[in-house]
Amino acid sequence: MSGVFEMSASILQAMPVLGSAIAGLVLLTILLSLYSSFRRHRIGLRLLQQQVETARETALRLRTEWERSRALTELSWSGFRKFKIDRKVYEDGTGNICSFYLAPHDGKSLPPFKPGQFLTFQLNIPDLGATQRKPTIRCYSLSDSYKPEYYRVTIKKIPPPPDKPDLPPGKGSNFFHSQIGEGDILDVKAPTGDFFLDTTKHTPVVLIGGGVGITPVLSMLNTIVESGSQRETWFFLGIRNRAEHIMQEHLARIAREYENVHINVCYSNPGAQELLGKDYQHAERVSADLFKRVLPSNNYQFYICGPPPMMASLVEGLREWGVPEDDIKFEAFGPASVKKVAQPPATALTAPSGVETTVTFGRSGKTAIWNPTASSLLDFAEANGVVVDSGCRVGNCQTCLTAIKEGDVSYIHEPNPKPQSGTCLVCISVPKGNVVLDV
Repeated sequence: MSGVFEMSASILQAMPVLGSAIAGLVLLTILLSLYSSFRRHRIGLRLLQQQVETARETALRLRTEWERSRALTELSWSGFRKFKIDRKVYEDGTGNICSFYLAPHDGKSLPPFKPGQFLTFQLNIPDLGATQRKPTIRCYSLSDSYKPEYYRVTIKKIPPPPDKPDLPPGKGSNFFHSQIGEGDILDVKAPTGDFFLDTTKHTPVVLIGGGVGITPVLSMLNTIVESGSQRETWFFLGIRNRAEHIMQEHLARIAREYENVHINVCYSNPGAQELLGKDYQHAERVSADLFKRVLPSNNYQFYICGPPPMMASLVEGLREWGVPEDDIKFEAFGPASVKKVAQPPATALTAPSGVETTVTFGRSGKTAIWNPTASSLLDFAEANGVVVDSGCRVGNCQTCLTAIKEGDVSYIHEPNPKPQSGTCLVCISVPKGNVVLDV
């Protein structure tokens, strides 16, 4: 009996301890519930804030696009407009790359453009001989973001080809460098081109420039940072060394000030005094293998502009890496193209009877037997003394648009946009059998 009393006494003595433990457990449960509720509230609040921010960015983007469209409608022009060279600024250590700031001669505001587009110039270049009476047409990419008071193009002075030093240097580029000064007046068409950054999207992008091919992607980069966009941006520039390092301080400042932008400069032949990590980030050429090492994934839109061998290598490498075709965008740089389709063999360029294919230039009254080794109808025309208005020579500027009076042509690569039926871009086309052109 005494044992029962002793057990009861022990339980009574333990009651305060058990009560404290239970009270503590209840309090802990309440605190956990409150914390969980608070945490859910914070997560919900954070999601709400993100939704509000997304809605704000969307509204701002739509307003910006509306204002851009309105300004484009009100301020754009057809044909050529007079521009004054307001400034010339050399951008590299060689003196071969110069930016030209173009102010409208009439003093009116300029229409906006899509970053990556180009200007078309009509140049009256002297001392070209009696066969060059027509103005020379040249196209140069805009190299800055939109400013209503000026446009900027950045032009490299092109020397004769290294393997053919007897050939003349680039006509347009050398004319700009040696004969165009501040205060001179030029005739310029409104911005155009189908290689441009879609600023209505926030998808991550990789911008790639080779040498002076930096110009359109630099316009894209400047637009991103100056608009306040937080889209993930990787920028790659491929050059030989510091002497060719275009906009070096400008790119370094962007790298310091914008966390969403990652600048990667590649020197293929760095000098002993050029420092890895300061002057450049990679001692190699820009390549798909470099992207695989540096980029978190291949889930980007790639914008490429550079010399043909560089672009051909990059496009092939990106395709092999599994990047969708729609996510590989490039600007042709010179007469070569990275999207060439197989040209018909020589036998396909002859009539079924075996008669050689002829090209007739209707206005000039000339007929010539087509040479299958010719790179295009434009080159073939020039080789036969027929002058055709042309500009970019890669199917972008539409300057060489020519009516087809008889026959048809094939394209070396598909133009975008494609000309209307009955016309062709002679700079990127070859004949399908006998053809008569209205030139």
